[in-house]
This record gives sequence, structure tokens and C-alpha cells, in this order.
Amino acid sequence: MGVIETAVIIDYVIVSAVLLAIGIYGLTVKRNAIRILFSIEIITNAAILNLVAFSRNLPIPNVTGQTLALFSIAIAAAEVAVGLALIMVAYRLHKNIDVKEFRSMKD
Repeated sequence: MGVIETAVIIDYVIVSAVLLAIGIYGLTVKRNAIRILFSIEIITNAAILNLVAFSRNLPIPNVTGQTLALFSIAIAAAEVAVGLALIMVAYRLHKNIDVKEFRSMKD
């Protein structure tokens, strides 16, 4: 690895760390279910960015990280579909999507 390739990897890791921090902030502070779902997606995108960046800059050409990233994107899309469906059902039942109130609605 040369100096330029290491600098590129560091740039990807910095962007990924910022995305991870934004996602964790969204998980801990926000109480809206849709915002929490978006925060999980941002964290997933941070992990996928690292997979692709390190796979691309390996000394031996290897597409394992990129293949795993494609599977991760497919799983994340399915997760969003299920999450949005659950949020829509919860909204229809309770007319609210505040996560704090969902915890207190146990029967």
C-alpha cells in the first residue's frame, strides 16, 4: 500500500465514523420510530462503506467485501420494508409513533 492509498482509506474511515456517530446520536436522542429506523440505516451504511473501502484497497484483488456489501444492502432493504410496515400498523392502532409511548402501552 502506498501513501495515497492509505490516505484514501483514512478518508473512508473518517466518513464512516461520522456516519456511525450520527446514527448513534439518532438512536439515543430521537423518540420518533421513523427517525430511529433511519438511524439504523445510517449505521448500516457506515459498515457497508468500510466493507467496500477495505475490500477495494486490499493488496490482492478480492471482491469478498463488495459481495458482502451487496448482501448487506439487500438485508437492509428488507429490514426497512418490515420496519415501515410495523410503524404503519402501530400508527393505525395508536395514532402515534412515539417510541416512549409504545413502551407504556403494554396490555
